Amino acid sequence: MSPVRSRVRLRRGRVVRVVAERPGAVELDVEVDGGRASALAFPELVGVVGEGDLVLLNTSAVALGLGTGGFHLVVSLVEAPSTEVADAGRVMKARYTPLQPVVASVEETHREQLEGAPGLAGTPVVCAPLHSMLGPIAAGARAAGAQRVVYVMTDGAALMGALSRLVPTLREAGLLAGFVTTGQASGGELEAVTIWTGLLAATAVLGADVVVVADGPGNLGTDTTWGVSALGSGEALNAVGALGGQPVAALRISFVDRRPRHNGISHHSLTILERVCTVPANVVVPVLGGDDRGRVWDALRGRRLEERHQLVEADGAPALDELERAGIEVESMGRSPADDPVFFLAAGAAGIVAGRMAERSGRWRRDRP
Repeated sequence: MSPVRSRVRLRRGRVVRVVAERPGAVELDVEVDGGRASALAFPELVGVVGEGDLVLLNTSAVALGLGTGGFHLVVSLVEAPSTEVADAGRVMKARYTPLQPVVASVEETHREQLEGAPGLAGTPVVCAPLHSMLGPIAAGARAAGAQRVVYVMTDGAALMGALSRLVPTLREAGLLAGFVTTGQASGGELEAVTIWTGLLAATAVLGADVVVVADGPGNLGTDTTWGVSALGSGEALNAVGALGGQPVAALRISFVDRRPRHNGISHHSLTILERVCTVPANVVVPVLGGDDRGRVWDALRGRRLEERHQLVEADGAPALDELERAGIEVESMGRSPADDPVFFLAAGAAGIVAGRMAERSGRWRRDRP
């Protein structure tokens, strides 16, 4: 009998072994479709999964050969036991999907702190178009003097915060002091309903002196100007301005990406700064030499961005040094800092500038009579 047509490709499989575990996620080897494959389970959604279990798998992304399709996702145990809601909250995320989780939102648990907060009170907030920029930004901020860097994850890409291997690594190394998931995304140490309350939670509840906003892993692009999740970082810059923070834009730059739209300054960054971000932002440009520097500055000036934003040049190398000292390896699109140095230097430079802002702001607060 032919399979039923659906928007989800479902297959039954068996767990062969547990490969790795991290908070909120379990990596598995499974037998499915007559072969072996990788799979990922989120125990908070599907329950405890272990060797020998029969599981129902969403195999759509792998079947389509998508960039996010290197593994299957466990939908449920085939013989799932009954479970009870563990969280005391009443907010649903991934709403009206079969696995909508219940969370205790920060709006419920810390309402008075959010409502009484004086906005962001000048806190620098780095908004980045890619999750892979988080590491060098956080490292740069810490290297430049920031004491508490908090990551606010938007829902433009992965909805499950546990998908990120990078976040727990940065938390363990002390480069991140907290993790907030916003919108439909879940799994952070704090859960927020909107980007605005997520930003306020980062400062008023977690005490951030630098905040980093970015999607989770696996952002979506469609090779069109407007059909890309990265544009959400422009909306985040606007939210920072509305709340009285200092918006800092991290540029996506690469000179090894073979796609013309992402070689040099990505068209995403230029669109964000020219057409999405409506508040003045601090746009951080990495220190580069020779023709590379000319290409970057020509692209920015060609869009007349210096008339709308503050363009700041900074050296991102201390951020990469900080990552190396912490023993943290980072990559983006399969490329390391050795493969694509300018990409990581640009992200690190944004963190450096934000860290300097935070250090100056902290000194001003300490010295103020």
